[in-house]
Amino acid sequence: MKRLSRLSVIALGALLSTAAVPALVVSGVAAEAQAATLSGGFDVGPGGFQGNFNPLAATAGFTWLSVYYEPLITYDGKLQKVIGALASSYEVSSDQMTYTFKLADAKWHDGKPFTAKDAKFTMGLAMDSKTGSVLAARLKGISSVETPDDHTVVIKLSTPSSSFPDTMTKVMMLPEHALSSIPADQLAKNTWWSTAPIGTGPFKFTKYVSDQYVELAANTDYRGGKPALERVINRYFANPAAAIAALRSGEIQFTYVDSNDVPTFKDNKDFQVIEGNSFVVNYLGFNHDSPLWKDVRVRQAVMYAINRDAIIQSLYGGAAKPANCAYVAEQLIPPDIDSYAYDPEKAKQLLTEAGWDQINGGKPITLLTYYTTPLATNVLAAVQAMLAQVGINIVPRAVDAPTYNSIVLNATPDIAQFQLVYAGLQNGPDAGSINVGLNEKQIPPAGPNVARVRMPDLTKALDSALAEPESTKRDAAYQDVCKVMNTNLPWATLWVANRYGIVSTKVKDFVWTPAPGGGPYQANPQKWSIAE
Repeated sequence: MKRLSRLSVIALGALLSTAAVPALVVSGVAAEAQAATLSGGFDVGPGGFQGNFNPLAATAGFTWLSVYYEPLITYDGKLQKVIGALASSYEVSSDQMTYTFKLADAKWHDGKPFTAKDAKFTMGLAMDSKTGSVLAARLKGISSVETPDDHTVVIKLSTPSSSFPDTMTKVMMLPEHALSSIPADQLAKNTWWSTAPIGTGPFKFTKYVSDQYVELAANTDYRGGKPALERVINRYFANPAAAIAALRSGEIQFTYVDSNDVPTFKDNKDFQVIEGNSFVVNYLGFNHDSPLWKDVRVRQAVMYAINRDAIIQSLYGGAAKPANCAYVAEQLIPPDIDSYAYDPEKAKQLLTEAGWDQINGGKPITLLTYYTTPLATNVLAAVQAMLAQVGINIVPRAVDAPTYNSIVLNATPDIAQFQLVYAGLQNGPDAGSINVGLNEKQIPPAGPNVARVRMPDLTKALDSALAEPESTKRDAAYQDVCKVMNTNLPWATLWVANRYGIVSTKVKDFVWTPAPGGGPYQANPQKWSIAE
């Protein structure tokens, strides 16, 4: 694992020495940005998903994908409400069982009209796990998709779900005329996604240079007006440090950065720092199929052993909030939950009571993660040292996102490869987003409950909250979810951190929101421009 030099966790009382950041790797695109071209590292960091061209399979990377694909509905730029995108308007029945979408007058990049048939076709792909869709489990509640006319789509649910609009923001519309001939089980890895994709967005695909960059050209027929830019380029980088170097040199005009990189840019007039809530809770996920974590006292010991406040201050620079369940939003936190304040002696006592020496003792425990940034590496080094102090020997293993998914989403997984995971999951803007990682009905292959959590009280609490139509009562229902999590500890919840993007001040009308998964949200790429 790569580690950032000269960082320390003060609370440990010992220096966590690290290796130097690898040399910069730059290739593929001319160093000087052209006046009508905006280049960025759009897939750097936890909101990115490098090399993913298929929105059906995307768990992140929507900052880039939504430049050329569009959903029916999306979040506004502040992530406060869901608004129309390819749907010019939509209505929800009072029982939250029927959603009616009125479609905008839009065209695909090849000039063919976008119609309700395309929307129905897309929903069919998204609901079918054979296509590689990561949304199939979330859409199981759909009972029918109807198209009364070319500009109307009616989706009916079998049970009410307050989180359905949030899920729909992730469903990027796809062209029936281009994809209908490809068998569902051959769609996920089809070359169409990286050679000839068609969307409805303000920019259209022109080329992909393998592992170097993707180029999009202005869609001059875009219904929202001709884009101000001629091209938008997504650069790929070997690591975040390379992206930051490219930003400083002017090769790109935007990238994601970790909190410890922010001071470098904060007082530089050539750059703007964009900060916001990540809406992602970071956690240590106990693999509940492993015998190591069956006793709740062991799970409690992990919580007490980690000095979250020290890590937040030392490594995140204070830009995070400790989480004692999936949430940190005040309206979702009941007043009487346990704060699990740092107490290594209590952790040792709990492990002794649980018989940890007989359960595992000092044997190594694999902790799997897809977080590969220097910050994440140092966080895991701190966690490793803190757990070692109480007698829990974890060995972090960082892999890329596709490798991680292939291991944890396997229907018959090798438990030894991920007895513990360090991961993040969306906990907002809609509180129901957390359901897919904790509900027993979402255990792979049905969904992404990668920790294999099987807690009837938690599933019941989540189901009740999802089915509650009234907002105040729904907040109270999610407080019940928080209580169950805090007591039973399906995860060792850690924190919710802020996220940061850096953009050149030459770029005008640029909207980037540190949204979970990179969005989608209303970014209006057609308005982006760059000064010469």
